Order: sequence, then C-alpha cells, then structure tokens
Amino acid sequence: MRRALVLFMLLFATLASRAQVAGLSSYAVLDMPSLARTAGLGFDFLSIPDNDIAVAMDNPSLITPAMHNQLAIGMVNLYTGATFGSASYCHHFKQLGTFSFSLQFDSYGRFQGYDQQEQFTGSFSAADYVFSIGWGRKIDDHVAIGANFKPILSHYEDYSALAFGIDLAATYHTLDNSFYATLMGRNIGAQILTFYGSTETLPFEISVAGSYKLERAPFRLMFAITELQRWQLAYEDPFNPTTTTDPFTGIVTTQSPFAQFLDNAFRHLNVGIELSIRQNFYATLGYSYRQMVEMRAAETFNLSGFSFGFGVNVKGFKLAFSRNNYHLVQAPNFISVTTSLERFFRH
Repeated sequence: MRRALVLFMLLFATLASRAQVAGLSSYAVLDMPSLARTAGLGFDFLSIPDNDIAVAMDNPSLITPAMHNQLAIGMVNLYTGATFGSASYCHHFKQLGTFSFSLQFDSYGRFQGYDQQEQFTGSFSAADYVFSIGWGRKIDDHVAIGANFKPILSHYEDYSALAFGIDLAATYHTLDNSFYATLMGRNIGAQILTFYGSTETLPFEISVAGSYKLERAPFRLMFAITELQRWQLAYEDPFNPTTTTDPFTGIVTTQSPFAQFLDNAFRHLNVGIELSIRQNFYATLGYSYRQMVEMRAAETFNLSGFSFGFGVNVKGFKLAFSRNNYHLVQAPNFISVTTSLERFFRH
C-alpha cells in the first residue's frame, strides 16, 4: 500500500511538471463548483468525512464504497441565457474498486450569427462539456488517494475543440476524523483538438483544502490554500490602484512592501465554516479575499467574496442550496439534490 502511495505521488509530480504553471487559460468550466455544498463555501473542492458523492465528485480521494449507488444532480443559472449543470453517480465494483461517473455542462445560450456584410446567418449555441471518471482508494487508516480522468469537449457554433485533464488527490485524516487535509493537482492536461490551430491551456492548479472539528463543537472549520504553483496573484487594478497621487499636493502614496506581501498571501487563502445539526441540517458560510478584492467596486461596499448555503435531509433526499456573491451584478444560486438509488433497486 505504501508503494502505491509513492507511485501515485511520483505520477503527480511528473504530470504537474509538464503542465502549464501560470498565465491565462481557457476552459473556465473546470473552475466552476460542481454542486451547491461546495459552492456554499466558495471552494474548488472540500475535504470532509461525509461519504457524500456531492463532495467526492470534486475530490476523488474521498470516493469510498459507502457511496455505492449515490446520485447527485445540480443546476444553476449563471446569467441571461447561460446555464450550468452537473450530475454524478458512484458505483462499487467488487473486483475493480469504487468509481464515480460525472457530467458537467456549461451552456452559454443561443446567439445570432452575422457575416462580414452583416447578413443574418442564423442562430447558434455554445457550450462546454466535461465528462469525468473518478477512482478512489484508501491506502491505510490515515491516507487515501484518488484521480479523475476528464475529457473536455467544447462546441461553439460550427467549431469544436477537445482536451483531456486529470485530477490527482491525496488525503490525510486522523483516526477520529476530526482533521482532514487534501493535496490536489487539478486540471493537469492539454488540448488535443483546437478550434482554429491555436492551442489553449487548461487552468492547472495545485491546492490544499482541509477541515477541523473540535470534539464537542457542532461546526467544522474549513480552509483552502490555492494556486500553490504560483506565488504572485496580485496585480495592478486601474480602478483600485496601489499607488495614488494627491491632485492638490502632488504627494505620491504607495502601498508598503509588507502590505503588498499580505495582500498577495491572503489571495491564496479561503476560509469557511459548516454548522451541522444532527444529520438533517447544515449551514455554510465562506469567504474568499481574492474574490473580494478582484470583484469589488471602487469605494463601494458589497458582499463580493462571501458565499453561504444550507442543506436538509428529507426522507433520504439531501436538498442543498447556496449563493455565491461574485460581484454586484451576479450572485448565482446553486441547487442540488443527492440521494441513494438503493431504495429503488430494492423494489
């Protein structure tokens, strides 16, 4: 088992060294939270011990046999005409292990087409599709590993592109499940078929997510440290400059090096909390400093960077709702349902 873990981490290091480290990338659909529970904290993935396919869909190292026959479906309206949705199913095979099968899609709606002479050529659609096969396995009482293999298909009008990505994850947890931590390399891969000969990059990222629960506390503290492959996340925003000049005195005010360091460091950190009341209800609250500073409006307070959600368990159906405040204009509502199909198979 230890040998399998070493081989797994060597594969992670090899693939990560070949991936695009920084810079602009395409396939924003890969950065969308899959289901409401994750979106309610504003994280890319969670590291918690709930045997929930809604969590394991994004973190394959949490896939366990206890998720056999679980199904999760989610939907969110992003903006006018655009819809994001996902579905995931988990199945345990006696000889092969436990796998998840997922589909995510981002439909950008329908558009009106015109040629260079401004002649109407008809309407067309644009969408991205992510198919995923996940696998997870426990190495010992403390460590589990997992991987997602993801073909990504983009179809915009008459143009199509194809890419392949891999997520590699390793999770450590204590015996009492009070502490969980996952190291993951996300979207390791490349574009195979291009739209018009120009290769686009996947949003590769190395991140850590964790959670901690006090022995008698009804809540779990969450954290995520993102973009470990790149330190510099801050940039000069022309609407919120770090250097200003007083128009009357001409005095130049510049952000101190220490303030710049803290600003950049906090852009890597997301925090959140999940309150649980028995097994029937939970509520979440998350905060992303990076999202707040990148989406804030000048001299205007808003809730950009904050996200919240809740979930209830009703007769075997887990219903979840969350809202992520991206900026003043857009705060999408995520809705998802998770259930076990065992009840249907028994009948």
